[in-house]
Amino acid sequence: MLECEQNRPQAEPAPGPGPEQRGAPPNPRAVCPACRRLFRDPRILPCLHSFCSDCIAGLEPFSVTRPDTTAGRVTVLCPDCDSEVDLPPSGPGGLSPDHLALDEVFLETLVSGGPLGCDLCGEGSSVSRCEACSVGLCEFCSEAHRRQKRTASHCLVGLEELRTRGRLCRPVLCSLHAGQELGLFCQPCDLPVCVECAATLHRDHRCCPTRDVIDRHGDRIRELISRHLRPRLEGLEESLQKVEDCQEAVQARVEATANEIRAFARGYASAVEAHCLSLLRHLEEIRVQRRNHLHLQRAQLQQALADVRGAVEFSERLLGCGSDAEILSAKGVTLRRLSSLVEGYPVVGVVSAKTADVSSCTVEGTGEKLTEKNQGSFTLVCRDSAGEQMARGGEHVVISIVHKEKKDCSVAATVTDNKDGTYRVSFRPEKAGAYSVWVCVKAQHVKGSPFVLDVRRRFRQHSGTFHCCSFCSSGGAKEARCGCPGSMPGGFKGCGHSHKGHPGKPHWSCCGSTVEKSECLPQCVLDAVSPGGHLQTAEL
Repeated sequence: MLECEQNRPQAEPAPGPGPEQRGAPPNPRAVCPACRRLFRDPRILPCLHSFCSDCIAGLEPFSVTRPDTTAGRVTVLCPDCDSEVDLPPSGPGGLSPDHLALDEVFLETLVSGGPLGCDLCGEGSSVSRCEACSVGLCEFCSEAHRRQKRTASHCLVGLEELRTRGRLCRPVLCSLHAGQELGLFCQPCDLPVCVECAATLHRDHRCCPTRDVIDRHGDRIRELISRHLRPRLEGLEESLQKVEDCQEAVQARVEATANEIRAFARGYASAVEAHCLSLLRHLEEIRVQRRNHLHLQRAQLQQALADVRGAVEFSERLLGCGSDAEILSAKGVTLRRLSSLVEGYPVVGVVSAKTADVSSCTVEGTGEKLTEKNQGSFTLVCRDSAGEQMARGGEHVVISIVHKEKKDCSVAATVTDNKDGTYRVSFRPEKAGAYSVWVCVKAQHVKGSPFVLDVRRRFRQHSGTFHCCSFCSSGGAKEARCGCPGSMPGGFKGCGHSHKGHPGKPHWSCCGSTVEKSECLPQCVLDAVSPGGHLQTAEL
C-alpha cells in the first residue's frame, strides 16, 4: 500500500444537511430511510436494507434471547419491511458496512457541492482526487502527493471534472488496520482481508487476491438471481398486476353498481312521486265529486226547508187569523200541500265511522237441506271489530261455489245487498254432491269460510201402485216377480237385509223409484227398502 495512505482514517464524508434543508432532493440511495438524512456509517441488516449505525442502535428491541442460549442476541423489526432481524452480540457495529451507500453519499456530496474532507490530513477540504490511490486531497496534500517519488506519477483530477463524470471510485479499507485496503479474500473465513490481516490473523489460512475469486462468488449470486429469484420476481409482479387488475375491476363494478342503484333510486322516487300525484289527483276528483253532491243535497235540503217553513207559516197564519169560511175554502189546497211535503222529502245521507272486520263477519242459514236443481240461499252478516252488525252495505263480497269432486262443476251465486250490513246469497245447484263454498269480504275469508254444502238428489213423487218386496211376500221364492210389467234386478236382493227367518210381512215402497230408508212408508215393519222399486203387488 502507498505510504501516503498508511495513516489516513476510514474515508467517510461529513454528515451533510437533510433533504429538507436543500433546494433539490438528494439521491434516495444516499439517504437513510429511518432518519431521512445522508447515511452515516451505513450498515446492512440481514433483510438487505441499510440504515445508519446510530438509527439501528436506536431501534426498540422486539425480543431478547436468554444469555444461556446465544450471548445477548437482540431481535429488532426492520423499519422498512417489518421483518424480524437478529443483531450480532457486538451490536450494529458487527453488521456488514454498506460501501455502495457510502459511494452514493460521496457522489451526492460531490454533485451537490457539499464539503469533502481531505482523506490524508483530515483537516482541509478536498480540491482534487488521486485516481491511483482513490483518495481526496486538500491543496497542501496534493502538492505533497506530487513531490513524493512513489506518487509523483499518479494522476490527480480536480473535483469540478469529477462532478461532470458523475461517478467516484473509492477503496474499501480495513476496519482493523487504518489505511489498508481489503485486497485479499480468506477462503476458510469467507471474508475480505487486508495484507496485514493476512499476515497476522489469517497467516495459516489460504488467502487469494479478490480478483481471483470474484468471478466464482459473483457467478453464484448471479445464478441464484437468474435461476430462482428472477422467475419468482416475475411471478410476483404478474400476481401483483393481477391483484391490481382485480382491484380495478372491483372498483369499476362497484361504480357501475352504484350508478345502477342511483338510477333505480331515481326511477323509484320518480315512480313514487308520480303515484303520489296520481293519488292526489284522484283524491281531488273525489273531493270535487263529493262537494258537488253535498252542494246538491244542501240546495235540495234548503229548498225543502223553505217549502216546509212556508207551508207551516201559511197554515199557522190561516188557522190563527182566518175565519171559518176562509179556513174551509183553503183547506183542500193546504192539506194537499202539507201531505206532499210530509211524503216527498226523504232523509238522505248517513254518517258512519264503522268499518267491517272480516274476522267478525259470519255466515248464517247454511244448515238447511238442499236438493239438486232447487233454489238455495244463506245470509252473510258483516260486523265491525266490536261484533256489532254494520248499518250499511257497500262491501265487496265474493262468493265461490265449486263441486269438491267435479272441479269443472261450479254454481253461479247472486249477492243481494240489503243495505243494512247483511247480504243474501242465492244459488241453484244442478248436480248433487258436496260443494266447497268460499265467502270473502275485502278479498279475505270471513269467519267459517270455506265451508261445505251437501246437496242431495231430488226424488220424484210417486204416481203409481204401492208394492212390497217380492222375496219377502213370496216366502223366499227366488223366482217371484213383481206384479208390474217391470223386473227387479238382482231378484231377492231387493230388500237389502238378511232374509233368514223372515216372517213374510210386506215392506212398502214406491214402484219405479229409488227410495232411501228414511222415506220408506210406515208399513215397513222391518225397516227395509227396495233400491230398484220393482216390487210385487201388495195384497191388501
